[in-house]
Amino acid sequence: MSPPGRPKGESRSAQHEGTRMNTTTQAPVRVTFDKVCVDFDTAHGPMRLLDKVSLDIRQGEFVSIIGPSGCGKTTLMNLVAGFVQPTEGAVLLDGQPITGPGPERGVIFQEYGVFPWLTVKQNIAFGLGLSANRVGEAEREAICQRYMALMGLTDFANHHPKHLSGGMRQRLAIARAYAVKPQFLLMDEPFGALDAQTRSAMQDLLLQVLEAEGKTVMLITHSVDEAIYLSSRIVVVTARPARIREVVDLPFGYPRSEKLHEDPRFVELRSHIRDLVMQEYEAQARQTVRLSD
Repeated sequence: MSPPGRPKGESRSAQHEGTRMNTTTQAPVRVTFDKVCVDFDTAHGPMRLLDKVSLDIRQGEFVSIIGPSGCGKTTLMNLVAGFVQPTEGAVLLDGQPITGPGPERGVIFQEYGVFPWLTVKQNIAFGLGLSANRVGEAEREAICQRYMALMGLTDFANHHPKHLSGGMRQRLAIARAYAVKPQFLLMDEPFGALDAQTRSAMQDLLLQVLEAEGKTVMLITHSVDEAIYLSSRIVVVTARPARIREVVDLPFGYPRSEKLHEDPRFVELRSHIRDLVMQEYEAQARQTVRLSD
């Protein structure tokens, strides 16, 4: 259930007087979910994964999607990526239906999405040789050098991914996604496999690169702390079929630092969002019990 006095799906503002706010609320809407439903075929008939999801994502926003495992979070991202089509409703990019993948949308998956047979530099350059993103040799070299420097990979330009740590491979995946200059960065649990220290360092690196480059980001995560630390808005979704439970506007401006974790507002938001997510995990567990009866 939604907290008393707040209808399901309604935004919860976390603004506080005197806080420098993000300004993306005045930015144009780039992505729209309009009453989106997604059904998957199963041996027992159609299964509804998303149910009447409506959401706008504005230019420059960092939107995190959080909810129980298996509830449909990644499907939301795949709709924007163009990998999945809605059963009902529409997903729009700049007012036009998304019908497939496009060069303006870069995707970073849970697994390290790099080519093991290519070196670091060759991985970053790969997308720049495709027809949608092809550039001249001099520009390709400049782009590779830029992103190797940004990601701290310059000294490893001629190394293959098997010689890199997990954090370095994920930095390479981000560099490769950024090299083709997407307008949107779609990230599915990109730091989930990393240890806590490396994960924290990668979060800070991502924020630094976003400050330098500017992107619209959609992040799928199970970590409440990560969502609060990185995002301008958090969308909490329900157990399957996924609906929007609550949208939380965060009061923190950019840039951010580790000290943010000690802010009383951060602690309050973490408690509130964890409570919402745990309620949905409990709802999902009850679904599992009913299915097994």
